[in-house]
Amino acid sequence: MGARIREETAHLGQWFRDERFSARSPRGGFEVEIWLVDESLRPACINREFLKRLDNPMVVPELAKFNVEINSTPRQLRGGVLQSMETELDQVMAQCRTAATELGAQPVLIGILPTIRQPDLCLDNMSAMQRFGALNDQIMRLRGDRPLEVGIRSTEQLRLTHGDVMLESAATSTQIHRQVTQAEAVRMYNAAQIISAPVTAVCANSPFLCGKALWDETRIPLFEQSVSVHMDDDPTSPADRVFFGESYVQDSLMNCFRENLDRFAILVPASTRAPAAEMRHVRFHNGTIWRWNRPLVDIGESGKPHLRIEHRVISAGPSIVDTIANIALFFGLLEELARNREAERDIPCSRAKANFYLAAQHGLQARIVWRDGRRVSVRRLLTEELIPRARLGLERLEVDPADIDHYLGIISARVKTGRSGARWQRNYFRAHGQDTTALTAAYLENQLQGAPVHEWRL
Repeated sequence: MGARIREETAHLGQWFRDERFSARSPRGGFEVEIWLVDESLRPACINREFLKRLDNPMVVPELAKFNVEINSTPRQLRGGVLQSMETELDQVMAQCRTAATELGAQPVLIGILPTIRQPDLCLDNMSAMQRFGALNDQIMRLRGDRPLEVGIRSTEQLRLTHGDVMLESAATSTQIHRQVTQAEAVRMYNAAQIISAPVTAVCANSPFLCGKALWDETRIPLFEQSVSVHMDDDPTSPADRVFFGESYVQDSLMNCFRENLDRFAILVPASTRAPAAEMRHVRFHNGTIWRWNRPLVDIGESGKPHLRIEHRVISAGPSIVDTIANIALFFGLLEELARNREAERDIPCSRAKANFYLAAQHGLQARIVWRDGRRVSVRRLLTEELIPRARLGLERLEVDPADIDHYLGIISARVKTGRSGARWQRNYFRAHGQDTTALTAAYLENQLQGAPVHEWRL
């Protein structure tokens, strides 16, 4: 497989030199991972039976038997795109509820399920797909079969020792895709890095893990540590595969694919005789390297290659309308900041990275360092600068004005009230006591009513 990846990477480099990539109008889509829970609101390990009953090719297995992933239809980013995305997600979630109910279960949109416990995260609960088992075997091989160590410190402290990669399945996300032209790709990628902090802060929805109160977006440190292959006591051990990055892209997204080849061991060695132009090995290898903003190369139905940026920082949930509001914020900010390079000039990547982890830890209570070098409340930054700029970006994309008002209005209200999904969960615990089952029941009841999280009852 290594020879095939080198061949395809060289072929990809020629595509960049020849400017072969699609330059069609902006398109976007998303993937959202969901939990399946049983009548006691514990993980329901039924995704094989669930998917068979659902019979929808847009919904696919995830790592654990209690998770699945919903894929959206890619759409042009204009007009009523946001409302169309919400309608589609609402329809698929309704189908999921029907199929799950017939199996005595329910689907839940949430970053980390409050009732999950470490024993649930075992190999017996891994989805029955060869690539998942092979991924686990290769990660553990790179670790010399030493168990994974997870340590997260916040209000409380969590330390876990685990013998496989199933800890990763405790974290579910909304992954946003934006197709980009080769000419705009570098600016778009760097802008995605910069806005990761404020987007993470306002979209945070995973404050608890195994009963412990941790970061507002605990998914971030959990995912980074749950597939870690680097050993602190061995500087020659491989680089970790979930990371933010140390520098902006300077010349071309090709730099990321070269780094993939030079820096990261190949996982799940499998080979195909497909032509190099299909990029199957490059795409597969790239799929085992989880940058928080990940460049993707794909081949369209016409056979023409295109580039995408996958934004991976956002939790699943809290509600369907919150999900689309989060997507609207990202698309608008990305469009605006990529067109105006002052943020990239004034905010070094090291600062963007530090901001990202501060936002993941503290959510809407975070204070980050912005363009003028001063520390600022992320709520103030969103209200005074970033939400208005997201509006400008969506207007430039010619998104329907009423939809811009609606979805960015949800983000504005969330910031004003200070009630993200993470903060609602923390407030529930303070009001009602630390009962994770009761929390999950109240969360699911509010989610089914369809209102955005800033309107949820405690």
